[in-house]
Amino acid sequence: MAPALSALLWDVDGTLAETEFEGHRVAFNRSFEAAGLPWRWDRPTYGRLLAVGGGHERITAFLEQVEGSTPERGRVEELQRRKQAIYAELVQQGRLALRPGVARLVADAAAAGLRQGIVTTSGRSAVQALLEGAPPALARAFDFWVCGDEVARKKPDPEAYRLALGQLAGTGSEAVGREVAGVLVLEDSPAGLAAATGAGLPCLVCLSAATREEPEARFSAARAVVESLEESGATVVVRRGPPCPEGQVTLSWLERLLDTP
Repeated sequence: MAPALSALLWDVDGTLAETEFEGHRVAFNRSFEAAGLPWRWDRPTYGRLLAVGGGHERITAFLEQVEGSTPERGRVEELQRRKQAIYAELVQQGRLALRPGVARLVADAAAAGLRQGIVTTSGRSAVQALLEGAPPALARAFDFWVCGDEVARKKPDPEAYRLALGQLAGTGSEAVGREVAGVLVLEDSPAGLAAATGAGLPCLVCLSAATREEPEARFSAARAVVESLEESGATVVVRRGPPCPEGQVTLSWLERLLDTP
C-alpha cells in the first residue's frame, strides 16, 4: 500500500515558472552586452547550454568553448552578478509569470497540511526575486529552500534532494528517500529527474518550453509525464502515467503516483 502524500518538493526554473528562455537567457545576453562581449545566446544555443547546471558553470563552459581556455573566476562572477540583477529586474517587470496550476496546487497542498520545499539549481537571489513577484501565500507555503549556491554538486547530482530530505526528516543533513515517506518531486528536466531518482524519490515531470522536445526515453524514470498542471478549458495531456480524470493535476492524482512501481 502506498504511503499518504506528505510533502512536495518543487523545482523552480521551468516548473514553477517558464523562466529559462525569456528570463535567464535574456539576462545572460544583457550581461554579455553590458560587458562589451559579442555573444548572444539564441534559443537553440541556450537549450543546449541547459545541460550545464548553474549560471557560473554555464558561463564558464561557454567561455571555455569559444575562447579555448578557462576564464578567470572573477570575470565569471561579475558576469553572473550582473545577470542576476538583470533577471531580478525582469521579474519585477512582470515578465515571468507562474505556470498554470502552480498557485492552485501549492495552495491545495498547504491547505492539506503537506510540507513543501524548493529544490533548485538557481541561486537564492533568483528564487527570492521570483517569489517576491508571486502571490504572498505562495512564498509562505514553502518551508525551506535548497538552492544551487548551497550545494557542492548541482543537478543531476542528487545532493540537493538529499539535503531537502534531511530538512523534512529534521536532521539538517543529507538523507535518502526511504527515510521520509510520502514525498513527491515536481521537475521539468532530465537533470532534475536524475537528481530526484538518485535520492530515491518518485518524480512527476511537467514538461516545459525548454524540455518539451526532449526524447521521451529521457523521462523513463518518471512516475508520470504531463505537459502542464492544468489547461484553460481543456484536459491536461498525460504523456505517460495514470489517466488524469479530473482534467488537472490534483493532490489525489499525485498520491496515486506514489503507488506506481
